[in-house]
Amino acid sequence: MMPQKPRATPCPAQARDEGRVRVRVVAAVVLLLVPLSAFAAEIAGHIDLSAEGKPLRADEAQDAIVYFRPKVPAQAVPITPPQVMSTVRKQFVPRVMATTVGSEVRFPNQDPILHNAFSTSKDNSFDVGLYGQGDGQAVTLAHVGYVRVYCNVHHSMIGHILVLDTPYFVRPDNSGNFRLPDVPAGDGDLVVWHERATPWHAVVTAGDASKPVTVPLELSQRRVAPHMNKFGKPYGRGSDGGY
Repeated sequence: MMPQKPRATPCPAQARDEGRVRVRVVAAVVLLLVPLSAFAAEIAGHIDLSAEGKPLRADEAQDAIVYFRPKVPAQAVPITPPQVMSTVRKQFVPRVMATTVGSEVRFPNQDPILHNAFSTSKDNSFDVGLYGQGDGQAVTLAHVGYVRVYCNVHHSMIGHILVLDTPYFVRPDNSGNFRLPDVPAGDGDLVVWHERATPWHAVVTAGDASKPVTVPLELSQRRVAPHMNKFGKPYGRGSDGGY
């Protein structure tokens, strides 16, 4: 038998070059296998508000919440640190808030009077009790849904929290414009919510080169709807001035 020739051993530089080529090939294959929805896109638009057929000021659209649910659901993780809904001059500030399921919201009091934030909303009810100035108590909102926040002392105080199962949400600017950057490319549900309107909904394609989305919203509901206190009873006379 003829003796076999020993196999040539590549030099270190050659081995490194071959390794880089293999990495590039693997990376290219991985990119080909990644679905289009994994790449970031943007959704932009404008909200036109009206009431009884008459246009309203654009800055009232700041109380809206715009959110996007991609066709392939994206995980929404709790927001940290806890978000804050303060009491300032007998008002919840901010009046409207969006958060993700499982997040905490704290209710500090910046007034020199007593407040009692509570909600009887399904699955997210809470009662932080009567409290004075200070950091206030935090509550965990463990379920998706709309949470109305009231004060058991002051009937006219109301806050709105939208608990979402998507991380893609934004509030419009004072011109009624909104922009959702870094959303997955592809189809999904775009929803515009406002406390005084029926939610607007459309299926849109994120990353589409079409014109910005125009959202018409008719505000037909009262700013402070009649409601009971946390005991399910009517507020007493002068309930907005006793504390």
